[in-house]
Amino acid sequence: MRNRTVKGLALFTAAATLAAVAPASGALAAPGRDGYSPAPIPWGQCASPGLQRRGGECGLLTVPLDYSKPNGQKIQIAVSRIKHKVADKDYQGVMLVNPGGPGGSGLTLPVLGGYVPNGAGAAYDWIGFDPRGVGSSVPALHCDDDYFNGPRPEYIPWNKSIENTWLNRSKNYAKDCGKAGGALLDHMSTVDSVNDMESIRKALGAKQINYYGFSYGTYLGQVYGTLHPDNVRRMVLDGNVDVRKVWYEANLDQDVNFERNEKIWFGWLAKYDSVYHLGTTAQQVEARWYSELNKLRGNPAGGVVGADEWTDIFLNAGYYQSTWLDLADAFAGWANDRDTDVIVAAYEDYIGPGDDNGFAVYNAVQCTDVKWPQSWNQWQRDNWRTFLQAPFLTWDNAWYNAPCLYWPGKAQKPVKVDGSKVKSVLFVGTTLDAATPFEGSLQARRLFPHSSLLAEVGQTTHANSLNGNACIDDTIADYLATGKLPQRRSGDRPDKTCDPLPQPDPTAASLSAKSLRADSLVREPFYPVRH
Repeated sequence: MRNRTVKGLALFTAAATLAAVAPASGALAAPGRDGYSPAPIPWGQCASPGLQRRGGECGLLTVPLDYSKPNGQKIQIAVSRIKHKVADKDYQGVMLVNPGGPGGSGLTLPVLGGYVPNGAGAAYDWIGFDPRGVGSSVPALHCDDDYFNGPRPEYIPWNKSIENTWLNRSKNYAKDCGKAGGALLDHMSTVDSVNDMESIRKALGAKQINYYGFSYGTYLGQVYGTLHPDNVRRMVLDGNVDVRKVWYEANLDQDVNFERNEKIWFGWLAKYDSVYHLGTTAQQVEARWYSELNKLRGNPAGGVVGADEWTDIFLNAGYYQSTWLDLADAFAGWANDRDTDVIVAAYEDYIGPGDDNGFAVYNAVQCTDVKWPQSWNQWQRDNWRTFLQAPFLTWDNAWYNAPCLYWPGKAQKPVKVDGSKVKSVLFVGTTLDAATPFEGSLQARRLFPHSSLLAEVGQTTHANSLNGNACIDDTIADYLATGKLPQRRSGDRPDKTCDPLPQPDPTAASLSAKSLRADSLVREPFYPVRH
């Protein structure tokens, strides 16, 4: 599942001088009866201007590389905080936040508290963090920063030459990660990050945590709740991973769901043919899209955007409706006017080649959370079968995950998720989410009997809470303020449903259209996702 990488912000300049893996220090607290006992976080100034404006603090938390050896090698987790704005008597505790990925930087996410309606977020200390290996955490994993530079070999392996080229690229990438990551690669699983969350809780002196997770962050939340149910106060989990399918099956499911969402976008473009001139039916627009892809195979736009890059750009339409206006401009600008600048800029803006940290961590987590099929014949069969019904993403997604065939880190067994002892969870999902299909939210509801599921019906945007839908956002605000969940209904269904916001309208007054786009894109980088 794709990680829309947002380049990590430096925590502060001193972090760059720290050793890649810090040695054990006698100054650290000794392990407690319930595991590692971290020293307090040394808070200082954040590099992020947004955090600075909001009075944020940043610091590095020292944790074990391997929690089974708490006195051994140490690494450092970058943590940020925006403290509560209410009187201490109204304080509701710490709220950890994770944006997904795996591989997404969460350092700037404490600003999310300001998006909760009715001031309900002001009662919490909002805690962001870069998971191990990510962004400003030390060490940060980089394997090959040139890996996504275009044009790359075609995704669809029409012949053995293409197939072997991608297998070799994947094998070499895994090999580069082995050299770059060393011992870190054996300790990059979801459970390792859950252990780091526990260390953050202890370092903050909190008896329990509140937690807000998006996308892959919902898997962190479900595993944390399984392993530490008594330490959970409230959780909001938006865009829920289906824990039965981590991770090989989840990617095949995703291919089919993105095919549906891309067709929905093609239909939207057809509706506004008077603006974009790409076709008057969804089928015509889709045919035009593939026609342009075929032309780029042999003649990349600007020498950069070939068939692969073209696919990657427009995959974003299946993630977020907030991208539809800009992506429509890019599609029409290239298809109708051969505007090289607009299509190259779209690749650079949406894909961000030149920094592989998110991709490296994505693989480091997914390839070690569970053992992937090691037979390429199985990958071939499954992906060609899926390709027949979902050609848009299938082989792009297959090669995105193919380093798992060769990954040097040790694979673990996934945690059997059991939420029966967690007292309170609000699950949120959009029914046409492609990155984390809605069935994952239904399954999460089944596993957590003291939860409720809030659904935005007919919305394709992934992990869409606190993004302007009052029905969704006010329900979350009420839960965070009071702990009140929507009443749980009988049957296998959402407990409360909300209508989606209208799709973007390029024919609206220019000011309102631009306002919609700007507001959405301000929020969007908080959710870098494959999951």
